[in-house]
Amino acid sequence: MPDFNKVLEPGDYQNGKVNTVVEIPKGSTLKIEWDRQRAAFVLDRVEPAIFAKPVNYGFIPQTLDEDGDELDTLIVTEKPLETGVWLEAKIIGIMNFEDQGEADHKVVVVPADDRHTNDSINSLEDLGSRWKEQIEHHFSHYKDLYKPGSTKVLGWGNVEEAKKVIEQSIARAKK
Repeated sequence: MPDFNKVLEPGDYQNGKVNTVVEIPKGSTLKIEWDRQRAAFVLDRVEPAIFAKPVNYGFIPQTLDEDGDELDTLIVTEKPLETGVWLEAKIIGIMNFEDQGEADHKVVVVPADDRHTNDSINSLEDLGSRWKEQIEHHFSHYKDLYKPGSTKVLGWGNVEEAKKVIEQSIARAKK
């Protein structure tokens, strides 16, 4: 497995594209994380089935969010993507999120070349309000069994807001 932080750039985020690496496939209960020091994936924990991921979960290489980890992505596809797959993705928005008092943003993306949808998803509005409600519910409750109330969805932002967070995360990683 390559060190994604060395072999991949964050991508052309100014023009709405990023590279993202899948950590957790949609539907998985395995909390898999990228270990930056070892340049490998690690199984952090196994979640109960009720907390299976409703969306593929990944990160943008060569970034650091305010929580000290790579900037997270929510990768919207109909089918699960496997851990370790990377793709060029189109930015469609951002979920502002707090985990145990720390900012932990989630950039929402779709594959840059999505012939299944005819590249028709360009904003969070294209996913519909029900999709956002389901994601908010998951992230508001997925730690309830062992750290109730430790996570908060703080709202949603558009593509321009996502680009600002990506730019800040790239700058933070370079320090």
